[in-house]
Parts: sequence; C-alpha cells; structure tokens
Amino acid sequence: MDLRVTQEQKELLERAANLKGISLSAYTLFHVLPAAKEDINAHERLVLSNRDRDLFMSVMENPPELKGKLKSAIHKYKNKYDK
Repeated sequence: MDLRVTQEQKELLERAANLKGISLSAYTLFHVLPAAKEDINAHERLVLSNRDRDLFMSVMENPPELKGKLKSAIHKYKNKYDK
C-alpha cells in the first residue's frame, strides 16, 4: 500500500511512531484499522431512534391492510410464481 504524504506529514507520523516505539507501518495500522471498521459498521448498520424503532415494530406486528396497486402486484406475483 502506498500513501502519498508531504515530507512534513511523514516526519510527524514517524515522530509519533517513534514515541510509541513501533514502526510507521504498525502505527498507521493501529490508527487506521479501527476507523475502517467504524466506517464499515456505520455503512452496514441502521440505527433507529426509539420512536422510529417503535413505529417499525408496530408496523411489523400489525401490518396495514394491502390495497390498490400493491395488493394487485402481490396477487399477480403469487399467481405467477407460487406453484
């Protein structure tokens, strides 16, 4: 992996790594991997407020009656594929 940094940035990172007594690569991984995991988790997970969670659970437990085009589309799908 290549990382383009200015000389000043490189010196700063090397100084921080030296203070920790680890290599620049180890220092970079130590700080970048948790951020990568956090970004992935934030992208893959949906966090609802209590109000939105309650509304979602209410609709799941008591779904509204199907009407109109949605009801018709589901009926057509079942007729075609439920065999």
